[in-house]
Amino acid sequence: MKKGQNLTINGSGNYPGGSYDKVSIRGEGTIDGNIECSIFHIYGTGEALENVKTGSVKVLGESEVKGNLESSDMLVMGTMTIDGKAALGKIKILGTLEVGERLNGEVATIKGSISVGGDVEYEKFDLSGGFEIKGLLNADTITIGLRFGESTAEEIGGEKITIKRKTSLLPFVKEEGSLVVKVIEGDEIFLENTKADIVRGNLVKIGSGCQIGRVEYSNNFIQDKNSTVKMSEKI
Repeated sequence: MKKGQNLTINGSGNYPGGSYDKVSIRGEGTIDGNIECSIFHIYGTGEALENVKTGSVKVLGESEVKGNLESSDMLVMGTMTIDGKAALGKIKILGTLEVGERLNGEVATIKGSISVGGDVEYEKFDLSGGFEIKGLLNADTITIGLRFGESTAEEIGGEKITIKRKTSLLPFVKEEGSLVVKVIEGDEIFLENTKADIVRGNLVKIGSGCQIGRVEYSNNFIQDKNSTVKMSEKI
C-alpha cells in the first residue's frame, strides 16, 4: 500500500481524502474524498464521505463510512456504520456494526450486534448477541449465542451450524434471544430458540424452544420434546 503523511485530527473540521500512512481522529472530523491508508483509528466521531481502503481499523467512538470499506482487520468498541459494501478480513465487534450492503471476510468475532442489508460471508462466524441480516449468512463454521432480542436472517448456510440460547451476563436480566429465519442448510446443525420454515442437513438436532416447519435430513434427526416440528423427512 502506498504510504503518505499522517493525518491526525484533534479538533473538528473537514479534511481532504488521499493517501496517508495513519489516519487518527480524536475529536470530530469529516474526510471529504477517498482514503487509502495503513491505519484508520477513530477515538471520537469520524465520518468518511467516500470509500476507505486500509490495513487496520479501530473504532473506540462513533464512525461512519458513506462509501465502501476494505480492511484486513477491524476492532469496534463503539459504533461503526458502513453505507456501502464491507470487505473486512478479521473483525472483532464489541459494540455495534451496521453495513448497508454486503459484508465478507475470513473470521468474525462479535460480542454485540450487527445489522447487514445484504449477504454475510465468512470462513468462521462466531457471535454472542443479536443480528439482523437481510440476505444469506454463509460460513464454514457458524456459532451463535442468542443473548437478547429477536435475531433475523433470510437464510443461513454452512458446514457446522450451532445456534444456542444464551442468558444475559447481568444477574437481574433473564431475557434470552431468539432467531427467525426462512431456511437453514448445513452438514451438522444444532438449534435452540429458533423459528424456521425449512431445516436441511445431514445431522440435525432440534433443541428446546424451536418451531420448525419442515426438517429434511440424510443421516440422523433428533428432536427435543419442548420443540415443534411439523414435518420431518429422511432424504
